[in-house]
Amino acid sequence: MRFEYHYQGLEPKLLRSFLKEQGISKGLLAKVKFQGGQILVNEEERTVRFSLSPGDRVSFVIPDEKEHETMLATPGPVDIVYEDEHVLVVNKPAGIASIPAQYHPQGTLANRVKAYYQDQGYVDQVIHIVTRLDRDTSGLMVFAKHGFAHAKLDKQLRAHKFLKKYQALVGGNVGRLKEHELIDRPISRERNSLMRRQVDPAGQVAQTEYWLDYRSVPESLALVDIRLHTGRTHQIRVHFADLGCPLLGDDMYGGDTARIQRQALHCYELAFVHPFTGEPLHFIQEPPADIQHLVSQISSDKTR
Repeated sequence: MRFEYHYQGLEPKLLRSFLKEQGISKGLLAKVKFQGGQILVNEEERTVRFSLSPGDRVSFVIPDEKEHETMLATPGPVDIVYEDEHVLVVNKPAGIASIPAQYHPQGTLANRVKAYYQDQGYVDQVIHIVTRLDRDTSGLMVFAKHGFAHAKLDKQLRAHKFLKKYQALVGGNVGRLKEHELIDRPISRERNSLMRRQVDPAGQVAQTEYWLDYRSVPESLALVDIRLHTGRTHQIRVHFADLGCPLLGDDMYGGDTARIQRQALHCYELAFVHPFTGEPLHFIQEPPADIQHLVSQISSDKTR
């Protein structure tokens, strides 16, 4: 893949410094150097020690990313919301994991995306997941279609410039929910569990902001709109369980499973800046039928 830049500075500049300003890391430079890429200035190959002059045109050519043999391709539907040569946004169904695990090497969304890349004949075959969701959480996920895009999107994530919003149905003590609240409670892994997390003063910083859409106190149900400010494992599920309002269907953290057989959590909104064009990208995805059915049941009896 080839990227074109125009040096518009007024003074000479070291090519290495210019490339760093474009978000090109030392690791990516090494990949270009040792795996078949090129760095061209005015169509002549140069090293990073070359001094750019005003008006020079720089071409940065990244080698194709060959497939990882450990990532298996599993045919299956991929609900594509947006795609270009750098970014893929998909709507993940509930009940499918985002990425393979040691004892479950296939059948995940990443495996399906790998099969889709193969079917399309894309030269870049490595799967780069930017945002992921728990197996039983539905909604929007972002894949980068090559390593350079992944690095630039990950930088946005680390700078908290990704907007990620969720809808959740919670039960329990919904009367204690506020109209708006920032839950700021650290999270750690439970000592005797590989999966479960817990609120722990010694854990990692975890911030979940929510707005109460409506609630039905007699039925102990509420619909909340959630924005994540950090991305800890099971963060939303742990925070609401700690409030005494576990997600419906979340048997791991004490949620009522009589109404729905998976945690009632859906990532419905994503917004970020395109890593190369600078264009704001904004996506909305309505929740699937199981959550919409529950929402319709309680919305007629809302008691804000």
